[in-house]
Amino acid sequence: MIHYQVRCSRDHEFDGWFKDSAAFDKQSARGLVECPVCGDTKVSRALMAPAVSKRQAEQLPVPVPVPAAVPAAPADKPAIAAGGRMPAQVRAMLQRLRQEVERNCDYVGADFAEEARKIHRGESDRRGIYGEATREESEALASEGIEVGNIPWVPLSDS
Repeated sequence: MIHYQVRCSRDHEFDGWFKDSAAFDKQSARGLVECPVCGDTKVSRALMAPAVSKRQAEQLPVPVPVPAAVPAAPADKPAIAAGGRMPAQVRAMLQRLRQEVERNCDYVGADFAEEARKIHRGESDRRGIYGEATREESEALASEGIEVGNIPWVPLSDS
């Protein structure tokens, strides 16, 4: 998966994860990439400067981004944001994110930490994966230099 900094026509910037460059172009052309601030679908990739020096890049292996999903909230409990109920627009965006992760990544369940390590060490094919990991497992992966992310795993619909 590729991480892009994305900008809407109103100059709001946000992060986006895509299977590859072509996936971003296709989704953007179809109006499927939406600004989380204003809902604008006229988006483009923003300029991004790498944060790693050339010397460091030569010494470090290329990290494979692997999103770690948290288990879905029970369907009978509404998703809650820090200030109360989660806004509908945020919930819809998280549902679309979940669909993209499920469509483009392999589910590895409770074996997430072990599989992420295998990918990092080159013992398993490089690919996006998702599954369950404890906070301790996620912190251990990060301390080993393995990039992971936690995604709020909201139910796909209210039904």
